[in-house]
This record gives sequence, C-alpha cells and structure tokens, in this order.
Amino acid sequence: MKIAVIQASTQIGRNEVLFEETKRATAHLNAEVLNFGVSENEEKFSYVQIALCVGLLLNSGAVDFVVTGCSSGNGMNIAANALPNVISGYLPTPTDAYLFGRINQGNCASLPLGLNFGWAGEVNLRFTLEKLFEEPMNVGYPKESAERKQADALKLKEIKELAQTDMISVLTGLSVEFIQPILEKSDLLDYIFKYGTNPELIAFLKAFKNY
Repeated sequence: MKIAVIQASTQIGRNEVLFEETKRATAHLNAEVLNFGVSENEEKFSYVQIALCVGLLLNSGAVDFVVTGCSSGNGMNIAANALPNVISGYLPTPTDAYLFGRINQGNCASLPLGLNFGWAGEVNLRFTLEKLFEEPMNVGYPKESAERKQADALKLKEIKELAQTDMISVLTGLSVEFIQPILEKSDLLDYIFKYGTNPELIAFLKAFKNY
C-alpha cells in the first residue's frame, strides 16, 4: 500500500507531524508513506491546488491513499471530493476516522490541522490516524449491517463515476496559470511519471508540461 502525505500551504508547520504520525499509524501495514510537503521552500499552494494534486496522485495510480488537510480540514475535503475517483472523508476525531475507514471505501483523509489544534492537538491527530488504519478497511460497520454498508459504498462510487468527468477533462478546463505551479512541483510529477499506472493521464501531463 502506498500512502501520500500532502497538505495545504497554510499548514506547512504541521507537515512533519502529519508525515511522522501517518508512518507510525501504518507501520503494521508495511505501507510505503511518501511525503510531498508542502514545504517552506515551495511556492504557496491554495487548498484547491493541493486537492488537484490529490486527484493526480490517485487517478494516476501512483498511490493508493492520501492523507491531507488544511486549516479546518473541510475545504480540502470538499475540494478533493469534487474530483473524479476521489472519496475523501473529513476526520476531526478518532471516531470519524474509524467509521470512515470501515464503511466508506474512501481513498483520502482530510484532517483539521489548524482548527482546535491546540494543546495535545498532536495526540488527537495520532489517535485519529491510528483508528483510521488500525483494522482492515472497507469491511462495513456494524457487523450486522456490513453487507448493506458495502453495497451502499459501491453504489456511491457508481454514482460519482456517472456524475463526474475525468482528470484530463478537469485539467483541460482549468487555466494554465492555475495548473502551472502544480506542474512545477517536481517531486510530485516525477513520482507520478515513474510509478503511475494510468498511461493516458501520464502522457497528457507530460505533454502539458513539455516534459
């Protein structure tokens, strides 16, 4: 399992703790956790641009899951869910994380990295990530309703696929000025080009970037 960590520029100071706690919470899975920042040395990205990065990572097939966030966690969650093939959960508490991990068959977790992140905020973050990854995912909850919950999650994916376009259509419809900073984020693009499994999207990105 490959898990990417990336957060909005407003929460650069939380990147390292988010990365370390994600590694800690997934150690038992032998997951490969990759840190795509955002760091102090990079251009400032809006949460919408980072959500687009989330969409590229998942739709390219380069990673299986993304852990992200912004000041409230809500904006990133909404923006990520606007993209095709991204099912993001807003996870402010360990209970939310546990239920999302069991029920919703998601591939992105958006965490509040500013709101209520006061004294012991890192403890809540640790417990939240632990509950997200501690048990097998997508098994349904509670047990007596597991089959129905799994069927509902699959139906939601079907509706999302019918209701939304694809990443190439999204990128084509956006301005070059908005996309250009993302195309210059070399750690992200280089990883997608090397490990992505969606040849059509990768070819489009390379052409767009004149790679």
